[in-house]
Amino acid sequence: MIIDTTEVQDINSFSGLESFKEVYGILWILVPILILVLGITISVLAIVWLEREISAGIQQRIGPEYAGPFGILQALADGTKLLFKENLIPSRGDIRLFSIGPSISVISILISYSVIPFGYNFVLSDFNIGVFLWIAVSSIAPIGLLMSGYGSNNKYSFLGGLRAAAQSISYEIPLTLCVLSISLLSNSLSTVDIVDAQSKYGFWGWNLWRQPMGFIVFLISSLAECERLPFDLPEAEEELVAGYQTEYSGIRFGLFYVASYLNLFISSLFVTVLYLGGSNISIPYISEFFEINKRYGVFRTTIDLFITLAKTYFFLFVSIITRWSLPRLRMDQLLNLGWKFLLPISLGNLLLTTSSQLFSL
Repeated sequence: MIIDTTEVQDINSFSGLESFKEVYGILWILVPILILVLGITISVLAIVWLEREISAGIQQRIGPEYAGPFGILQALADGTKLLFKENLIPSRGDIRLFSIGPSISVISILISYSVIPFGYNFVLSDFNIGVFLWIAVSSIAPIGLLMSGYGSNNKYSFLGGLRAAAQSISYEIPLTLCVLSISLLSNSLSTVDIVDAQSKYGFWGWNLWRQPMGFIVFLISSLAECERLPFDLPEAEEELVAGYQTEYSGIRFGLFYVASYLNLFISSLFVTVLYLGGSNISIPYISEFFEINKRYGVFRTTIDLFITLAKTYFFLFVSIITRWSLPRLRMDQLLNLGWKFLLPISLGNLLLTTSSQLFSL
């Protein structure tokens, strides 16, 4: 059998074209992910700068001012310093657990950003169980903290890891019950559907007005999940040196630092999506300008992104003010608040929501 050389060349060129299409398809999938990661990184740097400026204002002192204009590059300078510092490993610790722990904490939180609708048709992946994906994936982060505490072979680190696990379990249950109430009102577990359900009724259709008790419980529980003051027991400096971070240095310590701000940012985003209508702004007079631009398609995605981030940064401001205003709770007070107060309130809120939905059928 004789094969013409032109046919062989055609087959080779066709296979090369197909492989090029496959590579192009993979790159096209990776581009939105890289853009999202870049945006999250810039947002974290902005949050660190904001926290330092706000805390300086509260304590009547001068904040960062030399690294860049208004000190905005100070967080970048700190991250670069940690990147080039030596990574110390405890001689008698478990090296595998010690090394994997920070990565688990960061990756589990980064995955949660994939279900956030930043605007109309501006979401990385619209899962039918978007909010439960966030709860399931974010509950992996305390496992990384526990692994880090155990792998450090240090009693302070191990106590910090145990506290992180206990705190996470205590406050995940009220958080999940509040999310269930929102899902019942919206008849969906998709974050996009929850935002759309709130947009149907305007400003007074926000779940903030329909679920006021759930909003308060969700806000307190999300602060506890982020381990922010007054709930920063896992890394209490006066008691545990630095908790699970005690033995860490260099980039691994920086990963823990980044994970805490990533968690704070994703929690504020979910407060915006679940209770404040996401990218919808239905406030009288203010909304007219945005609606005109949306109607004519002028920068629709940009406007949606701006509205979502404006609401998110408002709750970030509330979290920062709370950190620098309230004292730290004791461990028994923290657990009592979660199990004896927030859990019954969230359970009662879920029962009331279920009853109202049944009677409205």
